[in-house]
Parts: sequence; structure tokens; C-alpha cells
Amino acid sequence: MLDRQVVEQEEEELRQRVSRLDDAARAAYYKRLEKRIRDPDTYATLNFLFITGLHHFYLKRWLRGALSLAGFFAGVGLILAGQYLIGVLLIAAIGLWELYELFRSQLIVQDYNNKAMRAALEEAQPGRIRS
Repeated sequence: MLDRQVVEQEEEELRQRVSRLDDAARAAYYKRLEKRIRDPDTYATLNFLFITGLHHFYLKRWLRGALSLAGFFAGVGLILAGQYLIGVLLIAAIGLWELYELFRSQLIVQDYNNKAMRAALEEAQPGRIRS
């Protein structure tokens, strides 16, 4: 469970570490980071689409995306096979979880971006990051 205050504090600490890097290390950091950073609005849009799981793939959470898609298609298959209640309940459960993630999309992507920032920092100056 993500805590907004902890994620925001972590982001601020990472930004302070970046500001203490020398120019060459900072340039290397931003070069690495630009390909990894994700947009919260894109994540929310993908989450909002009826095709479940796309937003997980956007954050490279392959297993979650695959499970979400498989659950959705299993629900559709159950409905088509005549198991309406089970199929609808499965799709509704997935939908409720996706709705929860939609409302927390900003925080989820912010946490993902913090991890990307941390990795880029470690690569830009391995072993020499000052706290």
C-alpha cells in the first residue's frame, strides 16, 4: 500500500541527490532517466479504457497485465459459456480493482518514477551517491 507522504518525501530526497551531482553525472542521469520516466495521465487513460491491463504494461508490470487480461477474458468466456453470474462477478471484481488503481494513478506512477530516478542515479554515479 503506497503512502502519498512517503512517496513525495522520497521524490524530494532523490531530487536533492540529483542537485548534488556534478555536471557530467547530472547529464548522464537525465539521459538515462528520459527513457524511463512515465506520464501519470497516460497511465490513467490506459486504465480508463475498457480493455483491462494495458496500464500495467505501460509500467512494465507484465505479470499483472497478463493476469488482468486473462481474468477479463475468462469472465467473458464464462458469460459466453452460460455461467453469467460467475463471469459478471469476475469482470466486476477486476473492474473494481482497476477503478481503485485509476483513482491512485498519480501516486502509482510517481512511485514508479521514483524507482526509475533511483536506478538512473545509481547508474550515473555508481557507489558515489551522497545521502
